[in-house]
Amino acid sequence: MWWLYQTLYLLALLGAGPVLLARRGRHYLTTLAGRLGAFDGEPVRRGLWIHAVSVGETGVATTLARALPAALPLVVTTITPTGQERARAALGGRAAVAYHPFDLAFAVRRFLGRFEPGALVLCEGDLWPLALREARRRGLPVAVVNGRISDRAYPRLARFRPLVARLLLERIDRFGVQTERDRERLIALGVAPERVVVTGNLKFEAPEPPARPELEARVAELAAGRPLLVAGSTMPGEEGAVLDAFAAAGGGERALLVVAPRHPERFDEVWDLVRRRFPGAVRRSSSPLAAPPVLLLDTLGELAALYRRAQGAFVGGTLVATGGHNPIEAARFGVPVAAGPSMENFREIAEAFDGADAWRRARDAAGLGRLLRDWLDEPAAAAALGRRGADLVAAHRGALGRTLALLEPLLARLEAPSGGPRA
Repeated sequence: MWWLYQTLYLLALLGAGPVLLARRGRHYLTTLAGRLGAFDGEPVRRGLWIHAVSVGETGVATTLARALPAALPLVVTTITPTGQERARAALGGRAAVAYHPFDLAFAVRRFLGRFEPGALVLCEGDLWPLALREARRRGLPVAVVNGRISDRAYPRLARFRPLVARLLLERIDRFGVQTERDRERLIALGVAPERVVVTGNLKFEAPEPPARPELEARVAELAAGRPLLVAGSTMPGEEGAVLDAFAAAGGGERALLVVAPRHPERFDEVWDLVRRRFPGAVRRSSSPLAAPPVLLLDTLGELAALYRRAQGAFVGGTLVATGGHNPIEAARFGVPVAAGPSMENFREIAEAFDGADAWRRARDAAGLGRLLRDWLDEPAAAAALGRRGADLVAAHRGALGRTLALLEPLLARLEAPSGGPRA
């Protein structure tokens, strides 16, 4: 069975290879060695392996890592380049940061042989059958933190319940999940109730990103006294709607719009669209000198810092059917937040914001344009909306303590060395 799984997995990689190279070649070619289990730094050993997928899960990993004992060695893995960039920026001095190996026996064993972790924590539940099998063979305790079973994933998992239970769920010792709904779904999939605890959502506990005075001063200079609007983590098919909304709200005469695409490989594509619509637009990477209508944020690791100075923010991935992104990153600063209808991947967070009247929802570009115009026309009302968002974020804290309690038996099995971890 395992040879069949690896054969199918390898065929899938080979089939997707040309598409990935065409779309994201500059990222995947440079990270291939890491995805095959290599690591060019000094590996930590006998520590805790924390796995995150992309930017959102890396924020969860960062929150957890900063709460763990300083002497505990850590290795943090991601799947995406953007997650890798965020992990290196946030944890480069605290943990070894690497790519999760492809789910092939030689790559996983190479990774495990290099790091020899003593336990594995999976952020939100990115489960790979062979990696879990190898972890179990080596006696690693495994836990999921901030776990969730999305509306999209649950029917597929339920359809293959016996296989999912055998290859994935039975290999995990403890689950810490975000909501009671997630707990009920795991139990329905065959997980024993005593192995599942509702701990809450660690994304409400994410540490505040460090201030970037140089960046903030530069963007303030470009704004030239105008309010700053940020469209963060936008997805394909969405930037045109955001630009339409901005134009309807008064465009560059009333505000500076920052557009931050979710995926770096799309920077050039989005730039072509932006400069056609707004010829005076500039790119962050080009050291712009003028006061532009639109700034394309084509650099990594800067979006969170810009939310701090925004007068309004739009959550990308919500006007197109991609499941949404996390609004907390902006709301924590008291910024009024707008989102589209697609928030399936953050349903509980969306319900909390809806219930507290802590953001605004827009169905389309026209609706978003009206919201932006309202915020620019009535800054006091926009600020009050932002304060409700910040209060909601503060009220939902507490998941970190419950998560650490869940992990206490697992962490007790790790023997932290007398010295600090090596990165």
